[in-house]
Amino acid sequence: MINKISASIAEAMSGIQDGATVLVGGFGTAGIPNELIDGLIEQGARDLTVVNNNAGNGDTGLAALLKTGRVRKIICSFPRQADSWVFDELYRAGKIELELVPQGNLAERLRAAGAGVGAFFTPTGFGTELARHADGTPKETRHINGKDYVLEYPIHGDVALIKAEAGDRWGNLIYRKAARNFGPVMATAAKRTIATVHEIVELGQIDPEHVVTPGIFVSQIVQIERVATQAGGFKQA
Repeated sequence: MINKISASIAEAMSGIQDGATVLVGGFGTAGIPNELIDGLIEQGARDLTVVNNNAGNGDTGLAALLKTGRVRKIICSFPRQADSWVFDELYRAGKIELELVPQGNLAERLRAAGAGVGAFFTPTGFGTELARHADGTPKETRHINGKDYVLEYPIHGDVALIKAEAGDRWGNLIYRKAARNFGPVMATAAKRTIATVHEIVELGQIDPEHVVTPGIFVSQIVQIERVATQAGGFKQA
């Protein structure tokens, strides 16, 4: 019987190796799998490459992971915001490497990994510093139908950490509004995908037409509680 439900965060996070590339879902603070990030901190893997839309907010979640000093490199689109002081301090001190990727290119590089695409040409970044490799050498370019393009490669993950709204024991997932963001594409791009859900439902309760991430792309799911707010409601995303 297929059953991808893990009893705890710790159980789900076991086996993540030092040097892993970790894809972390979320857009700003929407859909960030904070519980899984905390679990990764407790798990202790080091020398990580983290892929996310941004580089952490405040002192919690992804920022807390960066603060441990166990992230060697971050690949993201928006490394600096008003509350990105953890990343700023590390970067200015030369303690973390940054690969800056335009948001559309980031999504497409992840999608390409999941689709088995070897590389693709995009106009985004052509003629800018982003059309160079980290060592300063230029990326391959091509002139196609009167337009200039730069060659980009997929981003493959060893593990993806994502947050969903609900799932079943086969790992089929649905999301809540903007919390969906990078989760579905990251799930396809990783060798192993771990997802938190607020609700675990019986097989068949999720309409097949509503499944966003099929269970074939999910390794484990862990149920978490919603976080109550001071106003008496619940923090959904």
